[in-house]
Amino acid sequence: MSTRCFLLFYVILIATVGQSAVAGDVGLGIIAGEPTGLSLKTWVGDREAVDAAVGWSLGDEGWFYGHCDYLHHRYDLDPEEFAGSVPYYFGVGCRILLRDGGDSKLGFRIPVGLDYIFRDSRFDVFMEVAPILNLVPETEFDWSGGVGARFWF
Repeated sequence: MSTRCFLLFYVILIATVGQSAVAGDVGLGIIAGEPTGLSLKTWVGDREAVDAAVGWSLGDEGWFYGHCDYLHHRYDLDPEEFAGSVPYYFGVGCRILLRDGGDSKLGFRIPVGLDYIFRDSRFDVFMEVAPILNLVPETEFDWSGGVGARFWF
């Protein structure tokens, strides 16, 4: 079961990257927290984006973390004194956590976050939290969240 989920996650991630390469609105960077790893975001409209993050550990208790979310951004917090844009966002997505020796999990995420997009730059910083409803191997609640930065190209 977990191998299928892992492959499905990568198919979604590759499709997102392929679409965004055409649009030219790709942000790639890092995220620290749960997960700590790489962050990818692409705009699919004026206020909609798809983001994904992957993290992993190669230690004795190796694991892989991945999430992919569809996000809606609101620009209600853009005061004049900021030299950039400050949208907050919310959305829905999925999370997969694969651990050596079992205890792998699959569930839905509901991310909520704040982004600071520098006005004349190709750089942004963000923070988010996301409650998670795990469905596999059992139904339970969990949390993830982090802070990060991305470079846009």
